[in-house]
Amino acid sequence: MTEPTPLDRAESAVRAAEVDTVAVQLALAAVELAKAATAQQQTAPPAACGHDHKRGRTAGEWLAIGCAVCVGSLGLAFASIALAIAACCATGCFLILHRLWTALRNPKG
Repeated sequence: MTEPTPLDRAESAVRAAEVDTVAVQLALAAVELAKAATAQQQTAPPAACGHDHKRGRTAGEWLAIGCAVCVGSLGLAFASIALAIAACCATGCFLILHRLWTALRNPKG
């Protein structure tokens, strides 16, 4: 099935020792300590920060933002052109009215 890990093999070798000496007891304690440390590392949850992380924008959201900017800039361009045309018309109208005003005030002029 599954191959035993080196930690499991060491544990079985220590338990299989026939002489129960202090060295074997120390080795068995070290194996148990190592198993407890690896189990604690596997079950420890990751450290959490103290704030909420915001999710980044998706590609569709960036595409929608880009389209909105393009449409807005086209609208601004057309508005600027319309303002320029209106300014030219107003200038022409004022020049014509000024010419008529001066002509009516000075009929000989």
